[in-house]
Amino acid sequence: MVDTTNIGPLADFYLSEGQRLAHMGSWAFDAAGFKHWSPELFAIHGLDPAAKAPSIPEYIALVHPEDREFVAQEIQKMVADHHGFDFTKRIVRPDGTIRHVRCVGVPTAHGEGEGEGFVGTGIDVTEQEQLTAALRKSEVELRQILDLAPQIIGVLGPSRERLYANRVALTYYGVTLDEWLQRSFGPEVHPDDFDRVKTLVDRSVAHPAAYELEMRLRRGDGTYRWFLVRYNPLRDDQGRLIRWYLACSDIDDRRRTEDRMRNETIALREELDRASMFEEIVGSSSALQRVLAQVAKVAQTDATVLILGETGTGKELVARAVHKRSRRASGAFIRVNCAAIPPSLVASELFGHEKGAFTGASQRRLGRFEAADGGTIFLDEIGELPPEAQVSLLRVLQEREIERVGSSHPIAVDVRVLAATNRDLEAAVERGTFREDLFYRLNVFPIRLPPLRERPDDIPILVEYLVDRFAKQAGKTIRNIEKQTMQRLTAYDWPGNVRELQNVIERAVVLSEGETLVIDESWLARKPRKPSNGTAVTTLADGEKALIEAALQETHGKVAGPRGAAAKLGIPRQTLEWKIRNLNIDKLAFRRPA
Repeated sequence: MVDTTNIGPLADFYLSEGQRLAHMGSWAFDAAGFKHWSPELFAIHGLDPAAKAPSIPEYIALVHPEDREFVAQEIQKMVADHHGFDFTKRIVRPDGTIRHVRCVGVPTAHGEGEGEGFVGTGIDVTEQEQLTAALRKSEVELRQILDLAPQIIGVLGPSRERLYANRVALTYYGVTLDEWLQRSFGPEVHPDDFDRVKTLVDRSVAHPAAYELEMRLRRGDGTYRWFLVRYNPLRDDQGRLIRWYLACSDIDDRRRTEDRMRNETIALREELDRASMFEEIVGSSSALQRVLAQVAKVAQTDATVLILGETGTGKELVARAVHKRSRRASGAFIRVNCAAIPPSLVASELFGHEKGAFTGASQRRLGRFEAADGGTIFLDEIGELPPEAQVSLLRVLQEREIERVGSSHPIAVDVRVLAATNRDLEAAVERGTFREDLFYRLNVFPIRLPPLRERPDDIPILVEYLVDRFAKQAGKTIRNIEKQTMQRLTAYDWPGNVRELQNVIERAVVLSEGETLVIDESWLARKPRKPSNGTAVTTLADGEKALIEAALQETHGKVAGPRGAAAKLGIPRQTLEWKIRNLNIDKLAFRRPA
């Protein structure tokens, strides 16, 4: 037999101890007020356990002033609706300390005719509330730090589901947090980077580890910028993956600077490898002064300039003068010799290419237009551009956008275009070898450079300048120029213009034995000049022969190569050799004197 004599007192003891240890008191309540408060509930409120349960006004007086209205409304609502409730309030003890008490109650019926009431508990949750408030404050501070960080920061779940993005990320993407959370992987990544990024992401899901990669991310306005993206996994104590943290640092300016510097370095090396024509514009003739006046006027604008003139007249020098006197002087000056680029590589050279765009494209390469962004590009020998490149250049001049080979995404460029040619572009337009619309786009501000024979007054000045320059380079002292030599130089018509004069003076300086410059008369042997216009062509063969001889004259008898006559005429070398034989043209007669 079980002795049940002391079960009642023991049960009360166990209940009282349990409430004390749990900081939880019990109560009973009906419409008239509280019918019961346990001793622990009195202790929670800092009251004497021997006292009676408080009335409703006394109970409300124990509540923190800021919570009294809320508690009074809850009491009215629970009595009216007779539903359970669960809320937390603050109380003020007699000693002034503030505690947080969670009240949980359920309705109960005491029997028919006795009315309905509530029973429940009051739990001291002060420590939990303080901890929650501290955590909430810490979280707010952490979010503020993340929002102020100059990076795109995101948090992903173990399966790459989106959990959080900071304010910088949402501003960059132009979305709200809810919109960002609903997005799937991919829409922000540049299409050309998508496959590479997805491969790394899939690999990281299978084998989580920290990694980083560079990619382009789409901004809210549709443009892309380069970012260095770092992924770091977070694991719990058992080693299970629970979070991915990612930080994206904007490196677009750095990438552009690196690419521009790389291309400028290439251009600089090409410039250093190529002998300079002459360093300054030398001369005082009226013809040259007219050119300089045009340069001064057009330099301050962004107008496209077409520089026309025979070979060796200094077209590149004038282009550099336009650039140096323009608002773009601090930017790059990129020179492109259109005749020296194989037709199949013109688009890649001018506009760049993506990795894998064609055989041999092992990495992405910026074109000359991107290298010249913010500066000037000089397209020398523009008349040699193949037809397909003419179409692309026309679009750049119209839209101010380029597309790399292998990419369909336009890239805006801010480039001033200067072009030069020794060809008759209007005649090329009539023959159908040069686009008429491109010619008008280039011919906004034409500058024609006079050949040296049209400014003979400048020859003595140029001779003195070049003699001094080459003498210093050779470590020689040349004080005089033979009178007869100067007469020969002035009387010669210089078909190669300043470049030919430069070569003759350099040779004379090298061979000079004393302090007087002397030039061998045989160096300036005259050849009959072919009339450039006004001569009637009686047959098609005559016209073809005249074109070929003009090209050989310009190239000094050179047929093959990017600077040869075949390239200038736009026909295969074998075809030109055949025509030269059939038209009885002596190509050796156009060679430079030895």
